[in-house]
Amino acid sequence: MNPTDYFDQFAQRYRPYKGGSWCYEDGCLYRGLQLLFEATGEKRWRDHLHRLADRQIAADGTLFGYDPAEYNIDHILAGRSLFALARDTGDARYLAAAERLAGQLESHPRIPQGNYWHKKRYPHQVWLDGLYMGLPFQIEYALATDKPALVADALRQFSTALSLTATPAGLYVHGYDDSREQRWADPETGRSPAVWARAVGWLAMALVDALALLPNDSASGPHRLLAHQLLDELIARQQPSGLWMQVLDAPALEGNYEESSASAMFAYALLRAARLGLVKPDRVPQTSAAGERALDALLNTRLVTDREGVARMTTIVCVAGLGGFEGTYRDGTPGYYLTERVVADDPKGVGPLMMAFAENVSRAE
Repeated sequence: MNPTDYFDQFAQRYRPYKGGSWCYEDGCLYRGLQLLFEATGEKRWRDHLHRLADRQIAADGTLFGYDPAEYNIDHILAGRSLFALARDTGDARYLAAAERLAGQLESHPRIPQGNYWHKKRYPHQVWLDGLYMGLPFQIEYALATDKPALVADALRQFSTALSLTATPAGLYVHGYDDSREQRWADPETGRSPAVWARAVGWLAMALVDALALLPNDSASGPHRLLAHQLLDELIARQQPSGLWMQVLDAPALEGNYEESSASAMFAYALLRAARLGLVKPDRVPQTSAAGERALDALLNTRLVTDREGVARMTTIVCVAGLGGFEGTYRDGTPGYYLTERVVADDPKGVGPLMMAFAENVSRAE
């Protein structure tokens, strides 16, 4: 089916992921709708964004279900939509809500090296997911409020997180435990054992989105090099299908499979980086081609009509993490990532697919 019809129908039937509470899963969809509107100018995407987000944002900027004392970095992600909503309407409640999220970051606990804890319930830990959840918002907020120290802090956090999670093969493991107390943490390095594709997807999008907000100067230069290197590594690991494996660095691992949400994230990062010149000029054609090939594969093979005649985005891993969760312990081994439930139409996949599609539209104009 036409991808825009699928996106429209998905947004129409979407129900808040966590009962209406402010959350990152809804934020993935908000980001997709925002970029679709910016790319196409079609009012329906802006209308969907307002319909879904406005009911979570009170007149004074209070966010429904949001408790800053949880110190959950995930809650920051949906705040990126607030700046677009403020520009669209001039309504003060959106920037008031952004101030509330920024207030969490002011006191958010950090490891000694300066990076935010992933969550209060995951103390002393840095996960790649959290880089996307918090740092592009922090940069956008800093630019909106003229607080350059926050930009410098975000760039330092990128550098530190990547040095703490880097593998010899040029990729990055899912997490790092500064305390070395978690069973999943290597006692010497603090690193988790495996390279999970969606964790690297969060990282790729975080780097590209951060660089898209910043000038090409000496402050962002090292991060552009890191982005170049990561995107080239992803191109090298793209499967013949155009997609990427769930355990990214172990394609031959028994039970490994091509996972849709990470593939959509990589498609977006590649297409956006190529369009905005965030890679070396001689790499733009290869970067753009890899992103387009991934997007085509997702649209042609992962949008599937179910028995009720409803189009669904398939083969999305529902959730994966590290440590204790709902009575189980996630040990972070490569085999662990193959045990998590695979679902359809999760916004962690659909949102990035919208974003990748929007990039392709923008590139074609």
